[in-house]
Amino acid sequence: MIEKLYEELLARKEEPKEGSYTTYLFDQGLDKILKKVGEEATEVIIAAKNDQTELISETSDLIYHMLVLLVEKDISLEAIETELKKREGKLSKITGRKKIDEL
Repeated sequence: MIEKLYEELLARKEEPKEGSYTTYLFDQGLDKILKKVGEEATEVIIAAKNDQTELISETSDLIYHMLVLLVEKDISLEAIETELKKREGKLSKITGRKKIDEL
């Protein structure tokens, strides 16, 4: 599903459609896209403290806007996957961090 959405966003950037929210974001540029990513990230945090339905909705919004950002910056999903694979199975090198139950 994410791959399909990413491909649709690529297509919309290459062939803008009048009245499309995605086209609007690309037309407004990086600053607008970054503002939306920040807003949606904050809404995910708030929703996580409220209810599951809201969290699902806000997470969906964040993923959409993150994909718009990746398309805007010409970063492929494959690049993200490669980076995640590099991290797979690695232990954190950070020392002196409080345990989660101590935060």
